[in-house]
Amino acid sequence: MSNILIQQRPYLTRPEDIQGVAPFIADLLARRGVQSAQELELKLKHLHAPNLKGLEQAIELIDQAIDTQKKIVIVGDYDADGATSTALMILALREMGADVEYLVPDRFKYGYGLTPAIADLAFVTYTPDMLITVDNGISSHAGVEQAQAHGMQVIITDHHLTTKATPQAEAVVNPNQLGCEFPSKALAGVGVAFYVLANLASHRKKCGKSSANLSQYLDLVALGTYADVASLDLNNRILIDAGLKRIQQGLCRPGISALLDIAGRDPKSLKAQDLGFVIGPRLNAAGRMETMDIGIECLIAADLSTAYPLAQQLNQLNVERRQVEGQIKQEALAELEHIQLDHNDLPAALIMFEQHWHQGVIGIVAGRLKEQFHRPAIVFAADEDGIHIKGSARSIEGIHIRDSIERIAELHPHLVSHFGGHAAAAGLTIQKQHFAEFKTAFEALIAEQDESLFQATIWTDGVLPDLAFNVDTVEILQNLSPWGQKFPAPVFDGKFKIIDYRWLKDVHLKLKVALDNGQMVEAIAFNAADKYDFNPMLDQVHLVYELDKNEYRGNVSLQLRVLHLMQ
Repeated sequence: MSNILIQQRPYLTRPEDIQGVAPFIADLLARRGVQSAQELELKLKHLHAPNLKGLEQAIELIDQAIDTQKKIVIVGDYDADGATSTALMILALREMGADVEYLVPDRFKYGYGLTPAIADLAFVTYTPDMLITVDNGISSHAGVEQAQAHGMQVIITDHHLTTKATPQAEAVVNPNQLGCEFPSKALAGVGVAFYVLANLASHRKKCGKSSANLSQYLDLVALGTYADVASLDLNNRILIDAGLKRIQQGLCRPGISALLDIAGRDPKSLKAQDLGFVIGPRLNAAGRMETMDIGIECLIAADLSTAYPLAQQLNQLNVERRQVEGQIKQEALAELEHIQLDHNDLPAALIMFEQHWHQGVIGIVAGRLKEQFHRPAIVFAADEDGIHIKGSARSIEGIHIRDSIERIAELHPHLVSHFGGHAAAAGLTIQKQHFAEFKTAFEALIAEQDESLFQATIWTDGVLPDLAFNVDTVEILQNLSPWGQKFPAPVFDGKFKIIDYRWLKDVHLKLKVALDNGQMVEAIAFNAADKYDFNPMLDQVHLVYELDKNEYRGNVSLQLRVLHLMQ
């Protein structure tokens, strides 16, 4: 990506209001909207009160279903959030004595969510009295009606955005539904499920009934929340921190332990980012390449001997996923080259379709294209019916991709069959015959956006004080984690004098640079040969970097991990 702009993050709150920390720490916290040092105390007691619309009705119905041994079926989603939500429901409800099974749609056969076909499948497979959705259902009007026609009570738990009236289910719990006053709109599907189950357990305990301790399942809540790239507001940071600590202490599900072992990661030193980049992709691979049942069975496995073979299967599916993804990305880039696009002549949105592309990985490919070209991207793959194509959309900051798709559906109702999602990611189904027309309409809509949105920008926390260039600062920043979506890891920038350099494997650039006070610091720029024009004849370099530790032969030293380099 060329012509990158480097800008300092604006202050969202006042640094002087954040007491008890170093000024540069108060500075970066204020750039993330922290209002006081109390927000750094990530304790479960600080979670928002459970004032979710529909929660009381949901608890009452599930409570009765457990008492009367009604058959319950959970309808989940085929991503990490859906898998952890489903596993959480199964484990907690069974602990409370419920007769409960689960069903996750085969993405290649049924597509997303509670469709009439899934309601039929649930009826034929389990003949349930109650159907509970997790991480889906907020737009499933027809699916809810079909389930009710089969004699089921329906409870929707979801977090996806909607601007329409909710389905006529017996209860709907979603912080993003109209009229819900719950303060955090960033709960993931597993977070919504946690609130329902924790308050159900509390209610049953007060009534002297069989209950469950939900805190033991916080590892699942942390994994699903982070892997779904939910915004890390205070509520989500508390949930993730609590779950991460359980994993670090070895108090997690055997399936999570197995996945970490196969990935060669030590749970004691696990970071929140590893939930999204180590465990999440392996779990997601099941839904992308085969069936999410493998992932759910791994998460609910009672012991390591049961979980380990499933974790190995997930790992192998992830290897296959990477291969397929790489192939599609290369084909997409070749297609972009074929139409002779360059960075100065890009359309406002990148919209692509090939008949043979794999439905399971198009979301990842769309994300890669979005990152590389700083444009919203929608990548389509063929549906099994031969008539429709399914798209995965990813967007840049400032362009709400779900609302953009909804706008096209309003302007051209024949162009969009189904859609749903969030600001940064969405899914949709269109007829193949309408692809060219949809592409033209969507590009035109996005082209109306402010031109400044298409300027790739790296946001930094500015210049780090010389006195903060030490390993202690790395520890301090790590203790302020979890970092992630809407609460990004600290990134600094500054100009340094080049003392020495060398190339590692002709690809990675290792630098020794000097601060103004004379202190020497090591820096590493991975894949620098492909990204930057480094001129060793110049004695200065402008780096955008994260602070890291370099551990070598028992010695621990500070290292700058370079995110961008300019001269």
